[in-house]
Amino acid sequence: MNANAQRADAALAVVSLAQRFAAVRSFTESLAAGLSPEDCQIQSMEAASPVKWHLAHTTWFFETLVLTPHAPRYEAFNPAFRDLFNSYYNHVGVPFTRRFRGFLSRPSLHEVLAWRKHVNGALLALLEKDHAAEVDALVELGLNHEQQHQELILTDLLHAFSHNPLTPVYRPAPAANAPAGRGSLRWKACQEGIVTIGAADDGFAFDNERPRHRELLASYALADRLVTNAEYREFVESGAYRKPTLWLSDGWATVQAEGWERPLYWSADLRRAFTLHGTQPLLDNAPVCHLSYYEADAFARWAGARLPTEAEWEHAAAGLPMEGHFVDSGVLVPTPCAAVAGDAPRQMFGDVWEWTQSAYGAYPGYRAPDGAVGEYNGKFMCNQLVLRGGSLASSQDHLRASYRNFFPASARWQFSGLRLAKDGA
Repeated sequence: MNANAQRADAALAVVSLAQRFAAVRSFTESLAAGLSPEDCQIQSMEAASPVKWHLAHTTWFFETLVLTPHAPRYEAFNPAFRDLFNSYYNHVGVPFTRRFRGFLSRPSLHEVLAWRKHVNGALLALLEKDHAAEVDALVELGLNHEQQHQELILTDLLHAFSHNPLTPVYRPAPAANAPAGRGSLRWKACQEGIVTIGAADDGFAFDNERPRHRELLASYALADRLVTNAEYREFVESGAYRKPTLWLSDGWATVQAEGWERPLYWSADLRRAFTLHGTQPLLDNAPVCHLSYYEADAFARWAGARLPTEAEWEHAAAGLPMEGHFVDSGVLVPTPCAAVAGDAPRQMFGDVWEWTQSAYGAYPGYRAPDGAVGEYNGKFMCNQLVLRGGSLASSQDHLRASYRNFFPASARWQFSGLRLAKDGA
């Protein structure tokens, strides 16, 4: 390739990254459109954050980790924001106490949005100039980081709104289509063998998806669809939340301590749920949502099955098209899938994150990157379980078959559900 062609390719790459940067940043702000400053201020629990904080922290990432070290003439919008909106990067400074994020009435939402505009202009200017090779990689990481926070904006806001007796509506529900029939559950048989999982070396992936490596799988079968609301209602009506034999010890202790009787956001009559579209009837054939790992595991045991491992899930998902219901559609509740012939897995991407039985840990040969970005994933590899597949709050272009999400076993406020597995093909 001659020098002119190389320069042309480099220019196209910059244009593409700049366009993606603008699109992702704009989409984040569109999620906050229509919300009041009061809506953006509330923090309903320590594990959640205010919308304003998400808008600010994603801006902090680009200012602190990209612009400050790589744009010599860049002037910080407000130096105090360096610690105020740091989440957990100890390499950078002393983060503000997480449970107090909702106390930050200042800076105002208007000022946070002005900061975003300031950083956007500086970042785009940096991309237009000759810059260090690592800048592009950091920007791509920052964009994927921001897409994770886009999902958190929705999950955290839903949790906050659920405590309001006025049952606020975040977005009106789109015109409903006729619910698809769930069809009888079928099993996809997978033979014993050595499989390769993890992200390849080319293209973007988070560090926790690598290195790509081999795993030995025993023969197993995977359900061709997600567990539905109707199926989970049967579990609840069977008295499962009162039967300790169905639950892991920690799960049973949590059920008793928290007084769980049904999925988060479900009404007492098991027919309605609070959603981002307000209180809506539960569609029998839609995937059940907002389950903890404990609930998913107990249901699987009740159903005479189990949860898949993450290696089984990825092996079954490899090569499937990235099809499903994502945030891009504007439909913010899980959606029934169409019945199809055959046993090919459906709903592998989008709708709800799928709990696996796999503990979140390092792949063989994993080494956390140096510096602040090394704190992104590696230090959380303890006391968490892996989820796969994405949800209705995920962007379609953010996901891959190798993508590993992770949360504590008790987490329910995420868009999380389950798919059954069983031993033997």
